[in-house]
Amino acid sequence: MAQLSALKKSRKSFMQNLHKEIEKIDTPSESKSYIDDRFWKPEIDKSGNGYAVIRFLPPVDGEDIPWARVFNHGFQGPTGLWYIENSLTTLGKKDPVSEYNSQLWNSGIEANKEIARKQKRRLTYISNIYIVSDSKNPQNEGKVFLYKFGKKIFDKVNDLMNPEFEDETPVNPFDLWEGANFKLKIRKVEGYQNYDKSEFDKPTQLVEDETELEKVWNSQYALTEFTGDDQFKSYEDLKARLDSVLAVETPPITEPVSRPVTKPKTAEDVSTEDKTTSEDDEDMSYFAKLAEDN
Repeated sequence: MAQLSALKKSRKSFMQNLHKEIEKIDTPSESKSYIDDRFWKPEIDKSGNGYAVIRFLPPVDGEDIPWARVFNHGFQGPTGLWYIENSLTTLGKKDPVSEYNSQLWNSGIEANKEIARKQKRRLTYISNIYIVSDSKNPQNEGKVFLYKFGKKIFDKVNDLMNPEFEDETPVNPFDLWEGANFKLKIRKVEGYQNYDKSEFDKPTQLVEDETELEKVWNSQYALTEFTGDDQFKSYEDLKARLDSVLAVETPPITEPVSRPVTKPKTAEDVSTEDKTTSEDDEDMSYFAKLAEDN
C-alpha cells in the first residue's frame, strides 16, 4: 500500500519525465559529424588556388616522430558500395585489398591492372602545425592544428632535411627555434590540386617569446592515436567488407575481372590513384559519409 501511495504522489513528476522522453523521440537527432575540428584545411578560391603559411611542429612529449604515417583505401565497387578503410599495411600486417590488388596486377592483364590502380592504397601523413598566416580564415592564426598531407609535401620536408647539393644546409623544419615556415601554395592543374610551388622560407624562430613557445608546445596533439590498433579493423572484418563491396569472393585472377562502370555520386567523389601521387589530402571522412549512406 505504501508503494502505491508513493506512486500516486509521484504522478506529476512522472508525467513530466514522460514529456521529456517524448520530446527526445520527436526531435530528430543530429547527424553524425565527420568533421574533426582539430584538423586544419586550407580554403580554396573559385579558381582552385589557395595560400597559407604554416609551421610544422616537433613531436609531442613522449613521442619520437613529428608525423603519423597512415595507409588507407577509398574506392567504390561495382555494387555501388564504398570501401573506406585504413590499411593494415600501416602496421606492417597483411591487408586483403593489397593482396587482391597484387593478384590483379600479377595477372598481367591490363584491364585488371587498371582496377588495381583505382583501388591502390593512399598514403597520408598527419602532423601538428602552427598557423602563421591564413588570410581566408584569420581566426586560425596563432593556433595549433593537425594537418593531413601527402607525399608531395612530405618530399619537400625531406628535401629540406636532406638537401641534394653540398652548398645547401640541412634544416629541421619541425624545430621551434631553427625551423622554417612553410608557404603552402595550391593551384588547380588538370583538375587536381597541385602543390609544386609550395616552399620553405628561411630558418627562423617560430615566435620570440619563450612563454608563447611553451604555450604552442603544450597545445599540440598526440599522434599515436592515428596508428593505434583501435584505428584498424581485423583482417577478417576487412575481407568481409571487401567481398561485400565487390559482391564476389576474391579467388586467384586468371582472366579479366568484369567491373561494371558505376557513375560517381559527384565529380569530386573519387580521385584516381595515379593523380593522388602528385598530392591528395582529400578528407576520408567525406567518403566515410558516402559509405554509411549506402
